[in-house]
Amino acid sequence: MDAIAELSLEDFTVAVEPGVTRKALNRHLHGTGLWFPVDPGADASLCGMAATGASGTNAVRYGTMRPNVLNLRVVLPDGRLLHTAGPGRQPRKRAAGYDLTSLFVGSEGTLGFLTQATLRLHPLPEAAAVTVASFPSVRAAVACTVQVLQAAVPVARIEFLDEVMVGACSRYSKMELPVTATLLLELHGSRNGLAEQQQQAEEIVRLNGGSGLAWAEEPEERGRLWAMRHDAWYAALALRPGCQGYSTDVCVPISRLPEVVVETKRDLQDSGLTGPMVGHVGDGNFHCILIFDTQDPEETRRVHAFTQRLGRRTGNWAWSISLLRRS
Repeated sequence: MDAIAELSLEDFTVAVEPGVTRKALNRHLHGTGLWFPVDPGADASLCGMAATGASGTNAVRYGTMRPNVLNLRVVLPDGRLLHTAGPGRQPRKRAAGYDLTSLFVGSEGTLGFLTQATLRLHPLPEAAAVTVASFPSVRAAVACTVQVLQAAVPVARIEFLDEVMVGACSRYSKMELPVTATLLLELHGSRNGLAEQQQQAEEIVRLNGGSGLAWAEEPEERGRLWAMRHDAWYAALALRPGCQGYSTDVCVPISRLPEVVVETKRDLQDSGLTGPMVGHVGDGNFHCILIFDTQDPEETRRVHAFTQRLGRRTGNWAWSISLLRRS
């Protein structure tokens, strides 16, 4: 079940079966001028990404899986076959009847098994550039994020790493970055438009005390920076070999982001926990990757108490426990 079918360059759509991963699809699309931008980091199955409502670094510009799924072929619990938007259809606008496609996106297999997904494709940008901006504090970095969005700078990705995460990523990926609160910003657009966007972003970064604005436009250098970001989980685990990772996943309104991130950072420090912070802050989403010894009851208690406080602080939370260990 790994067929890529019904590719329509004119309609910007493609249908994929469960065995097709996002990287395999983008390799298949090479040379067409189109791509599928939702990038959760892992080379995940696209139907699995639909089932879990996946997001990722590009969501601030291109959206999560939900708006990028146009139709689903689903096997229901009683064995019937359902096409959520109708057989062979990929409407970009739905105004009549129930939006069954959105109902199944994120349902995690509880309503049926996804056997095909029709996806929305996007034009490849003419030019792209990424920069690493360092800030004197967590508050300054997150405040810069809010201002970039308020100024309507069309960022494709804007990722936050606190100083603990930057240090871990630098060591794990063998890159030399200032160990301070950091934003990774990527811009997509035309070559002429990109220069204007870069100027806007630089002005806002500097207003918030940021520095280090050297733009990388070559695919290889951009790829190295994003590989470092995608390896953040493994970098965090390497901070305490033999311990286990426990990742919180919270999302708050953009207006509350600076306040919540700063309070969470203070709570981590006061609790004496190893918890580097990283997140898709363009969507108000961030993670604390808590690295702890599961055999230590007192440390486990502090982790549980911290997540309880985080839940009360945000009012909207979820978490997962990783089964990965590093020795």
